[in-house]
Amino acid sequence: MPQPVLDARSIHKSYGRGESRFDALRGVSLEAHAGESLAIVGKSGSGKSTLMHILALLDAPDSGALRIRGTDAGELRRSEVQRLRNEEFGFVFQQFFLTPDATVLENVMLPLVIAGLGRRERVERAMAALRSLELDDKAGNRATDLSGGQKQRAVIARALVNEPSVIFADEPTGNLDSATGLIVEDILFGLVRERGITLVVVTHDDDLAARCDRRVHLRDGLVVAADARTDALEAVLA
Repeated sequence: MPQPVLDARSIHKSYGRGESRFDALRGVSLEAHAGESLAIVGKSGSGKSTLMHILALLDAPDSGALRIRGTDAGELRRSEVQRLRNEEFGFVFQQFFLTPDATVLENVMLPLVIAGLGRRERVERAMAALRSLELDDKAGNRATDLSGGQKQRAVIARALVNEPSVIFADEPTGNLDSATGLIVEDILFGLVRERGITLVVVTHDDDLAARCDRRVHLRDGLVVAADARTDALEAVLA
């Protein structure tokens, strides 16, 4: 089996001390492979968002190991973590996190600014990402002028502009109506099929989770159920 893109082993994470200590994750292990979609599901407080933040290098575990394409994230310097996160990962959140007074183009270019690319290349790549999501006609608009669905497409364009290998989506349709949510879902799963991107989704939405290749169910910081990988099942049945 190919090396996983994300490989988490016995991840523990706690907050607070003494009587106020909260064990968010209590030994979680999982893998995510190239070109697959993985849903992390569970009730509020189950540890879903904490796990995603650790997988995305936005937070560090108290113990356990996380490997990104075989590289031990715990051995990386802060600058290396920031570079890896900016080059390999894209983020799609429920709250959008667009800069309201900036244009759509400026919002989408932000990861390229962080990467230090020149303006001409930033504009070319950002416009290409916007065109792929049929949003290039809104490039000069302020983010506040967009509808909810357009804002989420702009967020996806920003996530794609650095050509990431993994997209992390935290409740990506939570602020959208059903019809617009389905459009956003189709875009995300299309990226998995067409570009081989790994999609990690944190969601309460059972329908969205059911569209993913695999689901990992968390409860009280533990994995209580996980779907088997499709290719492993096919190998057993062959």
